[in-house]
Amino acid sequence: MTTTYTALGRQRRIFVPPPAASLPPPTPQDPPIYRDLLRTWADRGRTLPGRHDPEWVRLAAPTVSRGQFSDFQAPPHDGR
Repeated sequence: MTTTYTALGRQRRIFVPPPAASLPPPTPQDPPIYRDLLRTWADRGRTLPGRHDPEWVRLAAPTVSRGQFSDFQAPPHDGR
C-alpha cells in the first residue's frame, strides 16, 4: 500500500502491485521425453520419483518383533 495526499491534505491509500521480478518464476513443466519415460516406467510397475512406493515402505519397515531374539544375560542396570 502506498499513501498519497490530495490537494486538501487528505490521505488516500493506493494499492501498488509488487514488481514482476519479485514474483517467483513459474514452475517449468517436464520435457516430453521425461514424461514419456515416466509413463513407460509406470506401465512396467517401476518406482517413480516423488511417488509413493509401497515396496520401499515394506522393505524399510522394522521387521524385528519383541521376543524374536533372546534377552540380555545380565540383569538391567548392573553397571556393565
